[in-house]
Parts: sequence; structure tokens; C-alpha cells
Amino acid sequence: MPRPKIPRHICGHPAVSCFKPNGKPLVECESVVLAADEFEALRLVDLEGLQQQEAARQMGVSRQTLANVLKGARAKVVGCLMHGRALRMPQSLEAMD
Repeated sequence: MPRPKIPRHICGHPAVSCFKPNGKPLVECESVVLAADEFEALRLVDLEGLQQQEAARQMGVSRQTLANVLKGARAKVVGCLMHGRALRMPQSLEAMD
């Protein structure tokens, strides 16, 4: 039985719920879902420029957990760019306290 997932503090929200390749209908696109914690990790580290240790503290997880989440999120974003997939984000990113 896997360990229970530690609740993560999510503060940022995406401006839109989906990005897709230009000129291709959404129904024709394979899509990838970016989880709320992945979005928050990208926001804190890549947009806000925080060090991973500080970003992990803000999210309430270990630095290694943040690094793993960030690695997965970056792989999803790059995969969407390289393969023409749509990137979906949940409509509501509730804080998980």
C-alpha cells in the first residue's frame, strides 16, 4: 500500500484552463493534464524564481518531493510543445490544507 499523499499548499491559479496547438481543433488533440501541485511548482520556481527549498517550504513538502513534482511538470509541458498536445489544467485549484 503506497504512502498517503502529503497535502500541498496551492496558491496560484492558471489564467486559462487549456492551451492547445494553433490551428488544430481541441477534439483532434491528445491532451495532458497538469495537476494543481505541478502548476504550483512551476509557478513558484520558474515564474517567481524561488529556490527549490523555499518553494518546497511554501507548498508544505520536502525539497525532494518538490523536485520530483517539478521534473514531472516540466516533462509534461515540453512533451506538449514537442508533440503538439493540448495542456489542460483543472478549472479550480483548491488549496489542500
